[in-house]
Amino acid sequence: MSDSIVVNPISDAELERRWRLVRAAMRKADIDALVVQATQDWLGGYLKWLTDLPATNGYPTTLIFPREGSMTLIEQGPMGVSRELRDDPIHRGIGRKCYTSSFSSVHYSATYDAQITLTELRSAGFRRVGLVATAQMQYDFCDYLKRSLPPDMLVAATDLIDDIKAIKSPEEQQLIRATARLQDTVVRAVADWVEPGKRDFEIAAFAQHVAQDLGSEQGIFLGCSARLGEPAAFRPRHEKGRRLERGEHFSLLVEVSGPGGYYTEIGRIFVLGRAPTFLREGLESVKLAQRFLLSLLKPGARCPDVFAAFNEYMRANGLPEEQRLNAHGQGYDMVERPLIRDDETMPIAAGMSIVVHPGIMTPQMFAVVCDNYLIGAEGPGESLHRTPQEIIEI
Repeated sequence: MSDSIVVNPISDAELERRWRLVRAAMRKADIDALVVQATQDWLGGYLKWLTDLPATNGYPTTLIFPREGSMTLIEQGPMGVSRELRDDPIHRGIGRKCYTSSFSSVHYSATYDAQITLTELRSAGFRRVGLVATAQMQYDFCDYLKRSLPPDMLVAATDLIDDIKAIKSPEEQQLIRATARLQDTVVRAVADWVEPGKRDFEIAAFAQHVAQDLGSEQGIFLGCSARLGEPAAFRPRHEKGRRLERGEHFSLLVEVSGPGGYYTEIGRIFVLGRAPTFLREGLESVKLAQRFLLSLLKPGARCPDVFAAFNEYMRANGLPEEQRLNAHGQGYDMVERPLIRDDETMPIAAGMSIVVHPGIMTPQMFAVVCDNYLIGAEGPGESLHRTPQEIIEI
């Protein structure tokens, strides 16, 4: 695919590996077809995992993945138009594309995609259809299918995909490592570029520029600046109006996908001057917390047990218990299973990519460290990020 217009296509062999494993699971579960829908790429990885095509901009993209034969894709386009595909280098494995013009901001179009999906399912004669990641589907889409089809025809099929998708192949692991290297480069570039007088949104914009020049596809840049003695927490774009001055500090979370669309994330603290002792001590606390949590991430470990042991560690060390999500899987989704918390049923397994980002917030500081790890046969290897876990003094 060297002549493809796709910037960083996954290999045919990797796509075929996924299809083969999913279809074997579908046969075992007696499922004729899967329905997947996504509207954005940050948390729409099921679609990309099956097609190497991301959903973007809030527009719904719907996939019908049959146990036998080619896939059908439904996406934004001219009303009532469909076309047959044959060996299309972009739409690999897709034999038919249907178009409609629907928008979540235009309520009367809410069932347009579902109507086409229903027609395609009926015309194919599927008996049993699995719905994948219904939380990513638009409500009216899912509701229309459930009202229009016999109750025993639709079954939940998200776990069927999750059990396969969570374990990264060698090709996927290589792409994940490349994303971590890209993010290391972004952090170094920010450290070399930033200076007093820059506003928080300028810092984020510069980081995004560097990342996309290196092949990053999507993602977010969180963080903000503050006076020393005040917390510099992660803030979104519309809260980045503050101006950074000499003697102040800022935090930065680079949470972007790299070439090929795989996510990792790195978080570091920067000081325009010398870091005070209390901030250094805060960082040391979260580094030790991260190491403790990593020591628990061995294949077979139950996430609720890991979460309970981590909070016991925090209490024993006089630190606040974790109430956020501070460790989780990543891949095509910015957040994917397993989640290291008490409601997760998927155990840790070799081949998973896990990000670990403990943080401590007090009225005086926000201390955080964030890095990705691949789980090996004995547990996590070294951090995929090579940026030292230190406060970056400028």
